[in-house]
Amino acid sequence: MQIRFTTSPKETAAMNTQELRSNFLVENLMVDDEVKLVYSHYDRVIIGGAKPVNKVLELSAHSELKADYFLERREIGIINIGGAGIVGADDESFSLNKLDCVYLGKGIRKVSFKADDPSVPAVFYFLSVPAHATHSNHLMKKEEASPVTIGDTKTANHRTIYKYIHADGIKSCQLVMGLTVLGVGSVWNTMPAHTHTRRTEMYFYFEVAAEHRVIHLMGQPQETRHLIVANHEAVISPPWSIHAGCGTSNYSFIWAMAGENYNYTDMDAVTIRELK
Repeated sequence: MQIRFTTSPKETAAMNTQELRSNFLVENLMVDDEVKLVYSHYDRVIIGGAKPVNKVLELSAHSELKADYFLERREIGIINIGGAGIVGADDESFSLNKLDCVYLGKGIRKVSFKADDPSVPAVFYFLSVPAHATHSNHLMKKEEASPVTIGDTKTANHRTIYKYIHADGIKSCQLVMGLTVLGVGSVWNTMPAHTHTRRTEMYFYFEVAAEHRVIHLMGQPQETRHLIVANHEAVISPPWSIHAGCGTSNYSFIWAMAGENYNYTDMDAVTIRELK
């Protein structure tokens, strides 16, 4: 498990391209028959990827957590972006098709990932955060996630938002999680931009064609920076940073947050004319 420490806005403003990527971009997250983990000290979020192909993968505790098992003091949200697969949680099992989500609460001792068909492997992206109470395990199918279509092709941001783990959906301690699918011809996400200093947000980009990229905007509104992001890469977005992007083609992304505010609509708006 890789460890990423926090950096201040002043430090970030002085970083070169490689320093920005080393601190905020998570690469090589989906590797055949491996579980990959990055521990961020922003709200102690753990970003993870599991791609079971020929074997069942298990989520281990890791010495840095000082815990007997991974979810001893944590909760987790898992979204499948690949072929059909199964998430095991102690004596329960959950079947996930593409874009289905499962939440597992604090106290689950054994978490496993399995593909239904190795020729079309499941690809699991997950986010784990500290939890102070136990909430029930819950599977939500894509169709149950109250999809809402917003934006306009005139501004190239026509998109459908799926909300899974939030105050009016799957209950959790502090985790908020969902995804956005951009329509053909639309490339902008989260514009106009916003910040929320009460919580950290993580973006995971997928369905980005091999020949395309997403230009992810980050930093303070008046001191922006950018990352060039490929398929199956994640971005750590500090509480003081905007998080928006524009692709060279349409794409999808998973957004997930942790912090002291559980309200999905908690945003400090930044108008486009304020950006520098």
